[in-house]
Amino acid sequence: MNKSIVFLINKSEITAGTRGSSLGPDAIMTAARKKGSFIFGENAVEKLRSVNDLLDKPTPYRFAKRIDGLNKVYDILNDKVSAILNTNSFPIILAADHGSAGGTIAGIKSAFPDKRLGVVWIDAHADIHTPFTTPSGNMHGMPLATALNIDNTECKVNEVDEETLAFWNKLKQTGSPEAKVRPEDLVYIAVRDTEEQEDAVMNRLGIKNYEVADVRNRGVAAVMAEIDQQLKACDLIYVSFDVDSMDPELTSHGTGTPVENGLTPEEAKAILLHLAKNEKTVCMEIVEVNPCLDEKVNVMAEVTLDIIEEITQQLKS
Repeated sequence: MNKSIVFLINKSEITAGTRGSSLGPDAIMTAARKKGSFIFGENAVEKLRSVNDLLDKPTPYRFAKRIDGLNKVYDILNDKVSAILNTNSFPIILAADHGSAGGTIAGIKSAFPDKRLGVVWIDAHADIHTPFTTPSGNMHGMPLATALNIDNTECKVNEVDEETLAFWNKLKQTGSPEAKVRPEDLVYIAVRDTEEQEDAVMNRLGIKNYEVADVRNRGVAAVMAEIDQQLKACDLIYVSFDVDSMDPELTSHGTGTPVENGLTPEEAKAILLHLAKNEKTVCMEIVEVNPCLDEKVNVMAEVTLDIIEEITQQLKS
C-alpha cells in the first residue's frame, strides 16, 4: 500500500464529562519515546489548534455543552482533513475525546463529495444522541448524529433552545448540507453501553452492532468478512477507534468512560489491521486515551501505541 501517513493531533477535549483526554496524544508519544519507537519521527505530525480554554468558563448550552467551541473544532478538522486527503496522504488522527469525530467525517466528505462513505465505529458507546435526547449534554455522545444528519425527535426528552439548535444545525451541515453517511453504511463493533433513545434510533435505522460476543464466538475474520460485504457499495471507509471498546481489565481504566466486558487488545488490533489492509480505508482515528485516569501508569497509551505501530506498518507495507 505504501501510504504517506500524517499523524494529526487534536487535543481539544471540550465534549467529554471528564478531564485529561487532551493529554492522551502526548501520552502515546511518550510511550513511543519510552519504547524507543521512532514512529512519530519517521512520519509527518501536524497539530491542530485547541479550544480547551472554553473549559475555564461556564457553558450556557445545557443540552449541548460547549457546542459553540465544537463548531470551531468541526471547521478546523473539515479544512485540515480534506487538505491532507487532497495530497493523497493518509491521516491517522490522535484525538482527545470522541466528540470531534463528526468534523473528521465532514473533512472526508469535503475531500470526496461524490463518494459514498462507510463508517466502522469501534466503541463501547453508540454516540448517536442529539441535544433532544442526551441525558448529560456531553457532546462526545453525539458525533454520529451529526454525520447522519438526524435529530431523533421521535425520542425527544429535552426542550432545546433556538441558539443551541442553530449551532446544532451548523454542525450537521459542516462539510455537506446533507447527511454524510447513510445508516446502512454505518457499522458498530463492541457497543455495549447505550441509552433507550439510542437503542430506539439504532433499531429504527437498522444500524448493525457486532457485539463483543459476536467477535469472540464467530471470530474476527468472519465478522470482518460480513462487514466487508455490507460496505461493498461504499467508495471509501473511515475507521473510528475509541479505546474504551477494549476491556479495562485487560488494558487499564485510562479512558473517560470505561465499560467492562470489552474486546481484548488482540481482537481490537486484528480488526484494525483488517481495515487498514482495505484499499477503501482513507482515514483512521484513535480517541479517548486519558492518562489522568490510568491506574497502571500509562498502560492504555502503551497498548494503543502497539496498535498504532502495527497499523502504520500495514499502511506502509
